[in-house]
Amino acid sequence: MSGRVRRSGSLNDTGSLPPDADGMPASGTRARTRPHPGGRVPLAVVLVGGAAALFFFALPLAGLLGRAPWSRLVDDVTSPVARDALRLSLICSVCATALAVVFGVPLAWLLARADFRGRALVRALVLLPMVLPPVVGGVALLRAFSRTGLVGEWLYDALGIQFTFHTSGVVLAEAFVAMPFLVLTVEAGLRAIDTRYEDAAATLGAGQWTRFWRVTLRFLAPSLAAGAALAWARALGEFGATITFAGNIQGRTETLPLAVYLQLETNQDLAITLSLVLLAISVAVLVLLRDRWLGALR
Repeated sequence: MSGRVRRSGSLNDTGSLPPDADGMPASGTRARTRPHPGGRVPLAVVLVGGAAALFFFALPLAGLLGRAPWSRLVDDVTSPVARDALRLSLICSVCATALAVVFGVPLAWLLARADFRGRALVRALVLLPMVLPPVVGGVALLRAFSRTGLVGEWLYDALGIQFTFHTSGVVLAEAFVAMPFLVLTVEAGLRAIDTRYEDAAATLGAGQWTRFWRVTLRFLAPSLAAGAALAWARALGEFGATITFAGNIQGRTETLPLAVYLQLETNQDLAITLSLVLLAISVAVLVLLRDRWLGALR
């Protein structure tokens, strides 16, 4: 055995056993499990899964596409109501996304890199808007930021700032429901970064901000972009918290989802057209993120 090392007992630099001669992981390593290409799926699973996909996803979309007023689509999209709602939705969703980035990235850094008591509670608070009914979120925002709220009363008396029935209230409501998507995506990206690169930069004399801008942000950019896209799409589709907190005023707080809700009572063709716009944007976001975000689920 001179000059030879037994493969079964040696560890590589990652602390796991090296692969065997045929390239397969040696025993004791963790490998991702994937469906076997030759595996047979039970017929009952195929039937139930196909029926669920058809009933819960395909049929509603088919009903929406089948009832769409295709001959009047251009006229509906360019109508004053649609233009105001689309313009306001784009402005507010972009502002809400920027707000989520400014406050969400430091929060994600705190959750990913800091070890402190109460971190589980902070993460639960971050996740809360994702599971909280949007209307309840709107009521909570009212109690905090309205003219008689905990903070809103002081903001109005001292600075003249009013969020309710104002475009800024739409931005605040959308940021409230969208920020968790960015925080969780960026946190996962930070945890996946190999900190040895940051340590190497520190040994070369790079300061904390230099390491962040030159090293960390370079590896974090894909996760940050994916999180911002998810946050923007969620902000664009926000309804419950917006109508409860900011109201529904055309040109001021009436975004696309609110316009869809209002037009269902007066102009269903316009409501379906606006729904198609939101559907197209949602599909585009999912297609753009399929490799970065949905790829982890495959």
